[in-house]
Amino acid sequence: MLDLTGTNPTRAGLAALPVAPLASLRDAEAAGIAGVAPYDPDPRGPVAAREAVAAYLAARVEGVAERESSGRMGGREAADPARIFLTASTSEAYAHLFRLLCEPGDEVLIPRPAYPLIEPIARVECVRAVPYRLAYHEGWRLDVDSLEASAGPRTRAVVLVQPNNPTGSCMNADEIERIEALCLARGIAIVADEVFGDFPWATEARSLPSVHGATRAATFTLGGVSKTCGLPQLKIAWIAASGPKEAVTPLLTGLEWILDLFLSVGDPAAAALPRLLEERGGFQAAMRARLERNMRSLRDAADRSGGRFEVYRGDGGWSAIVRLEAGTGRDSSAVFGGDLAEWALAEHEVHLHPAHFYDLARDDLGVLSLVTDPAVLERALGRLLG
Repeated sequence: MLDLTGTNPTRAGLAALPVAPLASLRDAEAAGIAGVAPYDPDPRGPVAAREAVAAYLAARVEGVAERESSGRMGGREAADPARIFLTASTSEAYAHLFRLLCEPGDEVLIPRPAYPLIEPIARVECVRAVPYRLAYHEGWRLDVDSLEASAGPRTRAVVLVQPNNPTGSCMNADEIERIEALCLARGIAIVADEVFGDFPWATEARSLPSVHGATRAATFTLGGVSKTCGLPQLKIAWIAASGPKEAVTPLLTGLEWILDLFLSVGDPAAAALPRLLEERGGFQAAMRARLERNMRSLRDAADRSGGRFEVYRGDGGWSAIVRLEAGTGRDSSAVFGGDLAEWALAEHEVHLHPAHFYDLARDDLGVLSLVTDPAVLERALGRLLG
């Protein structure tokens, strides 16, 4: 079987812990175990680690000027270490923010399609996840009518995932402005998951758009070393808050109180974070090369297929949506009357994620990982297309 679903960089030959951060981890852990370093936790995380995140965010948004140049936003707010909070993961960050923003029975708006993680986290927090629609017309775009229809009197946040998983799409400036207008009119917050923001598909792009510091609504931007550095096993992520002082400051007090209940970030990982972020370039270069090669293989296969095979357009990330017409492959009689992923597995021993996993209501679509070994992907395309 050829598996096209794995997105774990530590199993794809792409992640290795650099020597210097490893030394930071070792020294911090040894000091803690020996009792040399006093345990003096800050609910937000150590200052040095938060300063490193602020520097990373400043570097990532540098040159992202689409909204600033439009004249609508009035400039971008600088990242502030005092508004950064460390967590063990982005999943934990979602949970903390839902606790902060919602009472039981309140609602958050989430994109559809999307990775099936946010809804169960919301459910655990007794919060209802209400979908808004992304529509595909030669590219993924926000269905504004769906967004506005989904917002109700108990809506407390709009979740953005950009680039989205699995669509790979980002919101454009006009779409962000519509979301911002909705949030300002209703007094609700933006939760922006930007974990894949360093991985554009366009080779000339340095990074993808960010809403951090660029909206007038209370905004919480999520990131972490799982994707940024390819180190999911270190379990350290962040929430970066931005927006007007009068809207954000009361929320920061509540978020710090929630984080103080858990203190889930370990000192060794926090101590290593500045070096990890400094040395992220090696992993990111390797991952971008992998994404570029695999996207080229998919597009070449689409060009050769005579319209039978299509790669949906997107901006970045680690997954891609593909469409395959029924009855293709070596055995032209092998028509998948049901689900593409089931057909690919049964007829060709190729494992894709089924479209319904992401609430995509089309049987001829599947989702595959761009982290896949390129040789495996090319073999799988050969099997599927014949």
